[in-house]
Amino acid sequence: MDPVTGLSLGRIGLGIGALVAPDRTAELLGLDSAANPQLSVYGRMFGAREVALGAITLVAGGALRRNLTLVGMAVDGADVAAAVSALRSRTMPTASAGSFAAVAAGAVGAGFFSLRRSPR
Repeated sequence: MDPVTGLSLGRIGLGIGALVAPDRTAELLGLDSAANPQLSVYGRMFGAREVALGAITLVAGGALRRNLTLVGMAVDGADVAAAVSALRSRTMPTASAGSFAAVAAGAVGAGFFSLRRSPR
């Protein structure tokens, strides 16, 4: 399986989890949904984004797939920045912020690797 397909399927899976069970998904990611009941709204928004981006990238081909991979990398890069900001401001537990940043950075790396392997 190529990295973009793997990322797309991962996005869809995580997105469905966040849409269907946002509190449980947040808890699996190390967040305290009981302390922040509004988290479920953001979880569902995140889930919708992930399902949409994963699905459209999965079915796209050629230049569109490459461009959607770049969009995914930009979104994941923004997620890294958000996690680092939360870590610096201490608004998120260190382990959770580190995990979020690592996963998002891994997704950026996988996108970069895939683009380097693909013919233009």
